[in-house]
Amino acid sequence: MDSLTQAVLGAAIQGTVLGRVQGRRSLLYGAALGTLPDLDVLIRYADPVSQMTFHRGFSHSVFVLTALALLLAWGVHWLARRRWPDKGYTYTRLFVAFWLVLLTHPLLDSFTVFGTQLFWPLQWVPESWSAVFIIDPVYTVPLLAAVSYALVKGLAGRATYVMGTALLLSTAYLGLCLAGRVVIEQRFASALSQQGVIVADVRAVPMAFNSLVWRVMAKAPNGEYYEGVSSIFDRAPPEMQRHRFNLELAKPLTDVPLHDRLRWFTDNWLRYDIVAGGLIVTDLRMGTPGNYTFRFKMAQRNAAGSWEAITPQRHRSAGPDALFNRQDLSLIWQRILDQQPPLPLAAWTSRYLAETEGQ
Repeated sequence: MDSLTQAVLGAAIQGTVLGRVQGRRSLLYGAALGTLPDLDVLIRYADPVSQMTFHRGFSHSVFVLTALALLLAWGVHWLARRRWPDKGYTYTRLFVAFWLVLLTHPLLDSFTVFGTQLFWPLQWVPESWSAVFIIDPVYTVPLLAAVSYALVKGLAGRATYVMGTALLLSTAYLGLCLAGRVVIEQRFASALSQQGVIVADVRAVPMAFNSLVWRVMAKAPNGEYYEGVSSIFDRAPPEMQRHRFNLELAKPLTDVPLHDRLRWFTDNWLRYDIVAGGLIVTDLRMGTPGNYTFRFKMAQRNAAGSWEAITPQRHRSAGPDALFNRQDLSLIWQRILDQQPPLPLAAWTSRYLAETEGQ
């Protein structure tokens, strides 16, 4: 999730657990600690695939963060016994506060689609529960309001109760979003089944800034996939289109370590296209139909016309700005309550992927 959300979550947790001991400072300490795992973005890697797939790695591991919470609790408790013996600090309370603040950061990240390596160094597929978009005001605003109230009023009165209530509501919201994802995936699979299409894997991802309209993908056994859009409030079958992964184009990347890592990180939700003599690998999980956030040029033709792998480069059509097309966002928001007219999926795909060749 975004840094503001992680900061107010950390502030609310530490304020709730340690607010009566630390006062308003608990909010500041919690906000700082809650954003600590994201300092891994300061590490620079040699290529964009490594930059993407090593983010949310060791700094988001439950093992590393639990050890850090133990260490911090020991340090603060040791210092408190000498400098503030009457404050009421206990090792257990300190550990619980620090552990919750640190651990909720990667857990919240896991509710997005990007991928969080919760169990690093174990090489399990990163957790990607796809319940909320990376920025979700419905989740963030109640926590921000509760923390702001505590900053103004102090922690001696009702503020602890207010923050605790906001934490419960925000957690319940995540549960509702997960349930919504299950409903959407079942609806999409059912619509395909009625067409006689049996799919191996279905993946729903909330579209920008809401968890009411979902982009849904389904893998077919013949190297094809279906991509569509469905709202929680739909009564008719979702609109969808059929595409190919173009897996035959991936041969030049056989046994290329960065390609293998990208397949692992995305759970193999990759599409391949030839663009201007370059092999473009697309992570299908993030973006809007045809307009995806992460696309990488990973091979190109040499002078002899043969393919050779290269150090990955970010493809020019990709990037976070791809999510913020105002016209597309307006249509997506209208789609929440009304299926007519349907979203222009084919037009979007044509607009953003028209330059591809070799389909």
